[in-house]
Amino acid sequence: MPWKKVSIMAMRKEFISLAKTRQISIRQMCHRYGISPTTGYKWIRRFDEKGNDGLKDLSRRPFHSPIKTSTELESRVLWVRDMSPAWGARKIKAWLINHGEDGLPSASTIHAILERNGRIDPSKAHKHRAYKRFEKQQPNELWQMDFKARLAMNSGYCYPLTVLDDHSRFALGVEACANQREVTVKDKLTNIFRIYGMPLGLLMDNGSPWGYRLEQPYTTLGVWLMRLGVGIHHGRPYHPQTQGKDERFHRTVDEELLCRRNFRSLEDCQYAFDEWRDIYNLQRPHQALNYATPASRYHMSLRPFPEVLPLLEYDDPRLVRRVDDNGRVSFKGHLFKVGKGFIGMPVALRPTTTDGVWDVVFSSYTIKQVDIRCSHQA
Repeated sequence: MPWKKVSIMAMRKEFISLAKTRQISIRQMCHRYGISPTTGYKWIRRFDEKGNDGLKDLSRRPFHSPIKTSTELESRVLWVRDMSPAWGARKIKAWLINHGEDGLPSASTIHAILERNGRIDPSKAHKHRAYKRFEKQQPNELWQMDFKARLAMNSGYCYPLTVLDDHSRFALGVEACANQREVTVKDKLTNIFRIYGMPLGLLMDNGSPWGYRLEQPYTTLGVWLMRLGVGIHHGRPYHPQTQGKDERFHRTVDEELLCRRNFRSLEDCQYAFDEWRDIYNLQRPHQALNYATPASRYHMSLRPFPEVLPLLEYDDPRLVRRVDDNGRVSFKGHLFKVGKGFIGMPVALRPTTTDGVWDVVFSSYTIKQVDIRCSHQA
């Protein structure tokens, strides 16, 4: 897809950052970003020659000279804090180091500067507590996806959809949606898959549009993902901490973006989301990453998005059944519920090590087990 005009500088910097990983060829990256190889190599060459200036980025206050006085130190610290009011002392220090500063004082000294200049709200300090964190070993092993609470605009509501890589915390998408329907999510995910490739799995909660209810966790959206080879994972019911990274990301979005803005329209929201996502991925030091940026830990998936869905093929056609209009299959004289998300789709039955118990398989995923020893199944 072509670069969006509202975030062209963000996409250029993101392209340069991910090109350094060399996980896929530059030509493949150019294809995913919707630009010609000539254009892609041009921006790489200009960046190598002039850094961000070669990308015609907006000028920023230079941070090349060493700190000479306490007054100068305070002015620099406060400038970064005012640029990102939600950043704490450690994050500010990491940002300054990443921009060429050395000889900086401790984070506690920087925190004192913020307190002395009225930049710390004592009533909010208790909210920033350390969490015990778990993460996948590599980028694209698992993405987390969820809708944030709806956002009031001058007219109507925006439903922000967030997609986050579990390992790197790289924000693959912060999308301004008009609703929470499956077709909207599918359209947004398609655009993300075309650029970044596909993950091995996606973690979602149990509500709409991710699952109908606990006993029917597969929607048509989930079926589409499984056909693409993306595993479906649902968080534990009533345990939002299962998706802790995305929940924490939502808090960051509130603190650094939404609390200071009024939005006129979906287009206005998307412009602000794209602008902030650039800062979050490429500039903002992340505490959970030892103050590295998410982009420094992320690389694109080697699994490209197929524009045509792969055919569903199974080893033994005699054990294949098509799901009827009520979400059921007939097997050995019994009707079994499979799920309305699979209506019209072929599924395969495979015997397990337990006599009479069979796995129901869709694509390469076991979606349930059935017991032909039971007389009433559906």
